[in-house]
Amino acid sequence: PQPSRRTGGTTRTPTSGRGRLGAGLVEIPAVPFRDPASAVMADPAVSENRRFCSRCEAPVGRKRDGVPGRTEGFCRKCGAPFSFAPKLGAGDIVGGQYEVSGCLAHGGMGWIYLAKDRNVSARWVVLKGLLDAADGDAMAAALAERRFLAEVEHPNVVKIFNFVEHDASGYIVMEYVGGISLKQILANRRAANAGQPDPLPAAQAIAYMLEILPALGYLHQLGLLFCDFKVDNVIQTQHALKLIDLGGVYPIEEPPTAVFGTVGYQAPEIAASGPSISSDLFTVARTLAILCIDFQGYQSTHRFTLPEPDTVRLFGRFDSLYRFLSKATAPAADDRFQSADEMAAQLHGVLREVVAAEQGRPIPGASTLFTEALRGRPEAPDWRRLPRPQVGSDDPAAGFLATVRAGAPEHLIAQLREAPERTVEVDLRLAATMIEAAEWNQVESLLAEIEAGDPWEWRAAWYRGVAALARPEPEQAEASFTAVYRSVPGELAPKLALGVTFEYAGRPDDAAAWYEVVSRTDPGYTSAAFGLARCRLAAGDRDGGLAAYDRVPDTSSAHLDAQIAAIRCLSGRAGAGEPSVAELMAAGTRLEALALEGELELRLTAGLLEAGLALTARGGAPTAGGRPPEILGSRLAEQPLRVRLERTYRALARYAPTSAERYRLVDQANRVRPRTWT
Repeated sequence: PQPSRRTGGTTRTPTSGRGRLGAGLVEIPAVPFRDPASAVMADPAVSENRRFCSRCEAPVGRKRDGVPGRTEGFCRKCGAPFSFAPKLGAGDIVGGQYEVSGCLAHGGMGWIYLAKDRNVSARWVVLKGLLDAADGDAMAAALAERRFLAEVEHPNVVKIFNFVEHDASGYIVMEYVGGISLKQILANRRAANAGQPDPLPAAQAIAYMLEILPALGYLHQLGLLFCDFKVDNVIQTQHALKLIDLGGVYPIEEPPTAVFGTVGYQAPEIAASGPSISSDLFTVARTLAILCIDFQGYQSTHRFTLPEPDTVRLFGRFDSLYRFLSKATAPAADDRFQSADEMAAQLHGVLREVVAAEQGRPIPGASTLFTEALRGRPEAPDWRRLPRPQVGSDDPAAGFLATVRAGAPEHLIAQLREAPERTVEVDLRLAATMIEAAEWNQVESLLAEIEAGDPWEWRAAWYRGVAALARPEPEQAEASFTAVYRSVPGELAPKLALGVTFEYAGRPDDAAAWYEVVSRTDPGYTSAAFGLARCRLAAGDRDGGLAAYDRVPDTSSAHLDAQIAAIRCLSGRAGAGEPSVAELMAAGTRLEALALEGELELRLTAGLLEAGLALTARGGAPTAGGRPPEILGSRLAEQPLRVRLERTYRALARYAPTSAERYRLVDQANRVRPRTWT
């Protein structure tokens, strides 16, 4: 049978470690404190277009022949009783303890009231009543809250205090959460925008979801599913987000009965197979999409799908966000994220990309799935310098793999074949080593075997892409790395791999787009900065190439390489046309700042002086109207440049590794020295 991630599939779910509102990256507009009493509705009523039968969902209580609809009565379709009139009024005492102040709102399961707990320092609480106490499913949901949620303790989940009955109706007593729902935040933005949709900035919407995902993960660890996550059920307080309206909470292990949810948020398999962790996470992705795009048709045309990326500007700008939402809302539950931590880790990566693009500042961060970025090379792309997937610490062979020493590929292959236990981590290391040994048939056979055991093991696709680059077959590599990107859309490593792939394929514009995302987000990926510089220079964009080199931080071991490459770029040795006087002077300033010594400093000096001499020969250096500019302390004029260049060649000759090289440099010195007459 086909493997299922609910039963036999594997997925690593590293803890995300998030939890601060804004994730430490985004400034979230504050919500001012509001006096709870001021939230009470003056005239509590349910609008007719929101009145539906709790049993068959047929419209009830609607206007007919100009006569307003009844707030209480019986459904014409199924005969079930309905009532939309509040059952409690100001001053009523519920359970001998809670004094009602009035109605706060009407939800999917009935009226919500504000009250004071007379037994606990008159603290404000919320009473949530049932839409129809005679409805079995609604009563079961209320009992579920009392059964499962009284023990829930999480800072982002509303606290359930009690469950009481009053006049044959049940009421859940919960913490009063002062604040504003995400639904109301969207409504306020629409109102301020002349009634037109005004979605949240992407970074703010993502930060909201990152704040609330740990709460869902906590419920999942307790064996509970939320089932009805949506913009209505999340409230922003002064300092945090709160998950409210827990009436749809459902035990993971119980057989499906009535599952509460909302059209447009609910996963497609709910009716057939019931809720799951992946269906809960489906609702998170739908909520995120509703927050950050004008999601028209999300309850009809796009009930289970997303609009095409070319129709949504935000998706076009942030492809990673679109890929994240696509994975989280995949038609098959097994193809989605399998835990809140896994989802949060990838969403945090997407947030870093968004913030880096919008704020123009890098947001570096360590990956839980890939090794650290390797030092890049300025000269050319190199598949060997791509990061590698990390070894799962929970793998039985992790200890053995930590003892395997680097060496010739054939020796490593022999060691790995003698592993005390054959695990997926051993096979993946074996595949990586076979790539280095160019054992293509064996690599393909091994990767196919890994995928047969676990179709969701994206690391097999990663190594298939690496093998394709090593051959090199960039078209096949593109397909493999794209598959990895879809599986882990918040990671930078597959984006870097796609940049390398397109550069191998001779498509610098496509490569530059991926290099831009990676190097802008985390300059520690120096391969991306060097790749971007190469692509920009290939397009004749010297300024773009220099900007890419300058992304390499001074804390990086590749910083010197980047500055040397920038100097060569400014001196015209990296394409993009002949250098100007200003560019040569800038190159000289950079070289002096490096404070180099020895052969390297002499070679860079020679290159810069050669460029200056060529400039004067073209008549590009100013010769009148004042003193000529200087580079490296020498005037930008033919005579002083020749003198300095001659000395530089002769000094370089002392470092020559062979006699032939030494003679060549001495000949160059003789050719360049100024002509003299005696």
